[in-house]
Amino acid sequence: MSFPPCPSCQSEFVYQDQQNLVCPECSYEWNPDELAAEEKIVVKDANGTLLNEGDKVTVAKDLKIKGSSQVIKVGTKATIRRIVEGKDHQLDCKVDGIGEMMVTAKFVKRA
Repeated sequence: MSFPPCPSCQSEFVYQDQQNLVCPECSYEWNPDELAAEEKIVVKDANGTLLNEGDKVTVAKDLKIKGSSQVIKVGTKATIRRIVEGKDHQLDCKVDGIGEMMVTAKFVKRA
């Protein structure tokens, strides 16, 4: 029987214990029925396209980096590592030439 990977650590060594699934690596327990019922965060880019984790995006306008004199130029590519719920920044990205940072979804376009 095949089980989904652990939502906490992405381990594939998951086993079933009554109604719950258990990860032996991080000791996370969850009910797969409840996890499927949770709402996913919906984030759209500058064009209204739905964004997902792992998508490649490009910056739609020059962005100043807070606390620095650097600027992320238009057309700079980034990879979405994680989507988080927040007012200011929704995307945890790895930006080419800059590194990891949080970016607002309305300033990127899906590549």
